[in-house]
Amino acid sequence: MQLTRELPAATVTTSIASTLRVPGTMPSLPWPKRGSAELMIEGLGRLGGSGGGGAEPIGSVAKVMTAYVILKEHPLSGEDEGPTLTVTAADVADYHARIPSGQSLVPVVAGERLTERDALEALMLPSANNIAHQLAVWDAGSEAAFVDKMNAAADELGLKDTRYTDPSGFLPTTVSTAADQVILARAALKMPVFATIVELREATIPVAGRIRNYNDLLGVEGVFGIKTGSTDEAGGNLVFAARLKVGSRTLIVVGAVFNQPGANTPEQLAAVNTVVRRLLVAVRHTVKEYTLLAADRAGEVRTAWGATAAVSPAEALKVVGWPGLAVPVRVVTDAPGARVGAGQVVGSVEAAGRRVDLRTDTATAQPSLWWRLTRRP
Repeated sequence: MQLTRELPAATVTTSIASTLRVPGTMPSLPWPKRGSAELMIEGLGRLGGSGGGGAEPIGSVAKVMTAYVILKEHPLSGEDEGPTLTVTAADVADYHARIPSGQSLVPVVAGERLTERDALEALMLPSANNIAHQLAVWDAGSEAAFVDKMNAAADELGLKDTRYTDPSGFLPTTVSTAADQVILARAALKMPVFATIVELREATIPVAGRIRNYNDLLGVEGVFGIKTGSTDEAGGNLVFAARLKVGSRTLIVVGAVFNQPGANTPEQLAAVNTVVRRLLVAVRHTVKEYTLLAADRAGEVRTAWGATAAVSPAEALKVVGWPGLAVPVRVVTDAPGARVGAGQVVGSVEAAGRRVDLRTDTATAQPSLWWRLTRRP
C-alpha cells in the first residue's frame, strides 16, 4: 500500500522581495542653481526635484489650469471646434486696457466669433491674457467666479501650494510650485484635445490670423508641450512634456522649471529653456534598461522526502528605469507535482510589465524505498 500511494506535491519558495531597487546610485541631475524644478516619468515615478522653498509667481503657466477647467466644463473631442464665443465691446475694452502693461495679447474686434478651440489655441500658443479673461467670463459669468473654479480644481487635484487669483497668471499673487504644476500637467495631458493644442507650432484664428507657439523647445529633446510663463516677479517658467525613447518603449517625461532669472521675457525664457534642455539630456543618459534581478538562484523546490532543486529566473529580469528606482515585483509559483525535472517551469517573476519564468536548475532526487515504505500519512 505504501508503495502505491500517490506522492505529495513538492513546494516552491523564493527569496525574491516584493520590491526591488535598480542597482546603483542615482546620478546627480543638473538642477537649476536658482528657482525650482520637478521631474517625473509616467508609469515609473518621480525622478527628483530641486528648490522647493515655497510657492512663487508662475506667470502664464497659470493658463494650464484655465484650459483644464474650460475643457472639464466644456469637453471637446477629436477635431470638434466646440461652442462659439462672441467678442463683446467689454472684451475689446479689456484688450485695449492691457496693452500699456505689455501683456501677451491677441487682437479682437467686437462681433468677432471664436470657437472654443480657437480660444484655447490663442490661450496656449501666444499666451493671450485677454482670451484668458474672455474664457473666464464666458464660462463662469465673471473672472472672480472662474478663479473660484480654478482653486476648487486645484484642491481636487491635491495642489497644496497653489493659489490662483487670475486666469492668466499676470498677477504675482497667482502662485504655485514646480511639484504642484507637474501634477496638473499630468492631469491636463489626459485630455487629448489639450495635448494636441500644446503641441501645435502655430494655428490660425479669426482677426489675429496666424498665431505662433511661444514654446521654442517644441521638438527639442522630444518636447511636445506644455506652457511657458514669464513676468518680472515670476522670472522664466516652463511646464513641459517630452517623449523619451528607451529601446522599444516610448516614455513620457513631465517636468517643470520655475523662476529662472533674466532682465526681460526673452532672457527669462532662454534661461529656463537652457535648464530644461540640460535636464532632458541627462534624463536620456540616465533612464535606460537595467537588470533588476539576475539569472541567479532565487529559491528552491523541496519535495516531501527532502530533496531540493535550486530555482532561478530563466533569464535576467530587465526593466526600464534608473539606479535606485524602487520597482514593485510580483512572484507567482505553480504547483510543480511530486517529482520535478531539470528546467521545469515552476512559476514566474514580473516587474514593470516584464515577465520571466522561474525554472529549476536540476531535477530533484527520487525518494528512497525506505522513505516510501515508512512515510507517514
